[in-house]
Amino acid sequence: MVYINKKGKIKSIHRKLVPVYEERLVWGNGDGNGLKTHSLKKFTVGGLNYWENWMPLSRTALYAQRENLHIAVCPGGDYNTQETTRFIARESRSYVISVSSILNLSDVPKELPIYDVMKNNAPQVLANSSSCIAKPNGEWLIEPVSDKEVMVFADLDIDKLTKEHQNFDPTGHYSSPDVLSLKMNKKRQSIL
Repeated sequence: MVYINKKGKIKSIHRKLVPVYEERLVWGNGDGNGLKTHSLKKFTVGGLNYWENWMPLSRTALYAQRENLHIAVCPGGDYNTQETTRFIARESRSYVISVSSILNLSDVPKELPIYDVMKNNAPQVLANSSSCIAKPNGEWLIEPVSDKEVMVFADLDIDKLTKEHQNFDPTGHYSSPDVLSLKMNKKRQSIL
C-alpha cells in the first residue's frame, strides 16, 4: 500500500508483512516501518492487505495509533470481506472500508505460462469483489457488493466514533496497560 501526500509525493509505503501462496515467489517479508496511520482531515487512516486484516497484533498496532478509518484491501471476494469487515469495525470502533475487485478467468492473459492449467481447473470467477463499508458499531453502512464492478461511496459521520469509543476503546481504557503491551519494531528491514 502506498500513501501519497497532498503534493503527490510518496509519504510512506506499507509492505505486506507476510506474503502468501504464490506471492512468496516474488515478494519477501515486509516490516513494521509502514505499519502506521495517516491524517485525512478529521480521520486517522490506516490499512492492511489481505490476511494482515486477520492478524490481531497488526490491527492493534493501528488501533494504538488512534486509527478510526481502516482500509482493508481484500482480494478474493465475499469469503474474505463479509465477516472480517464487520468484526474489525466492532473491535476497533472505527469505520472499515473493504476494497476488493472482480477477477474472471477471461481476465487472465493467455500468455501466462500456467494459463492452460488454470483454464482446465479454475472456476470462471476467481474473485467476486464484495466491497463494503461498516460503521463503528459493526453494522453495514454499505452492504457488500459482489459480482459487479461498481464504485462505493458514503458519507462518514466523525461524531459516531466518539460515541463508540466511549463505549469501548480497545487500546484506551479497556486495554489493561498494567497487564498487556504491544512491542513494535518500526525499522525498515533489508536483506542487503
